[in-house]
Amino acid sequence: MYTLPAELRHALAEELESHREQDLAASAAELTARYHRPFDRPALRSKTDVAAYAAVRMPATFAAVRFALAEAASAVPDFAPESQLDVGGGTGAAVWAAADCWPSLREIAVLERDRSAAQLGRSLAAKAEHPAVRRAEWRQAEVGSGPAGAAADLVTLSYVLGELPEAVREPLVRRLAEQAGMLVIVEPGSPDGYERVLAARDLLIGMGLRVAAPCPHEERCPLAEGDWCHFAARLPRDSLHRRLKAGSLGFEDEKFSYVAATRAGVTPPGARVLRHPAKRKGLVTLALCAGGVREERNVSKRDGELYRAARDVEWGEAWPPM
Repeated sequence: MYTLPAELRHALAEELESHREQDLAASAAELTARYHRPFDRPALRSKTDVAAYAAVRMPATFAAVRFALAEAASAVPDFAPESQLDVGGGTGAAVWAAADCWPSLREIAVLERDRSAAQLGRSLAAKAEHPAVRRAEWRQAEVGSGPAGAAADLVTLSYVLGELPEAVREPLVRRLAEQAGMLVIVEPGSPDGYERVLAARDLLIGMGLRVAAPCPHEERCPLAEGDWCHFAARLPRDSLHRRLKAGSLGFEDEKFSYVAATRAGVTPPGARVLRHPAKRKGLVTLALCAGGVREERNVSKRDGELYRAARDVEWGEAWPPM
């Protein structure tokens, strides 16, 4: 379970205290209803809208991106980025996730078209313990048109492609790949989000990049038509988060699709767990993507240590554990 860093939680809570809860709830309901519509990024018309957006989306985006970065880091253990470019960064969740994964970061630049979102992101980042987050440079820019920013060791593009017309997606991904040591793209875990990620993956492989995660291969995706590759990151909800999202559980699962690609050497896992493992007494059944093939693999008590690992492995993780 990936949680926001303590200083970010406290800074965000302070920001939310300056707004009436009923106003935040009204904004959150509208933003949530519109969030996954193609090309329809929620309009942030007021400071309350921006605060509500941060409250309901920042924890989920952080968890999804942090999960993706952790899996990429496992496949490229020598990767220690010193610079990050976060494109369409919103209020900065991917910046915090990257710094949490790679303390080596020294320089961070964020491109964001919405001035109010950037202002809140900058204000929250000023409370960070990590010096690169605290000193991050925020630039107002229309993503998908014009320069995509300077080259960086790590480039992140989270929940952005779905907001862009199809005609500008490939040129943007191509430009970012040309200037990135590693490019990480995250989209909603829906069939449409998966299709956007799959198209980006094919483009990146065609450009000569290696897939670091989630795929343990660079063959065609083996999933059958109508299925889609996606994962889930669990994040806790505090009482305000539950009320703003009209939820009763103390957690939520953010479902997402992603690809991480790099020009560096990659040590891919043997397989990737594609679904929640099915656990029965003395037996675990794993749905795996392995070597370009989707397969079901049974692991029993007779497998000893491997069985104990299978009892602990989670959806989206490498198999066997790296």
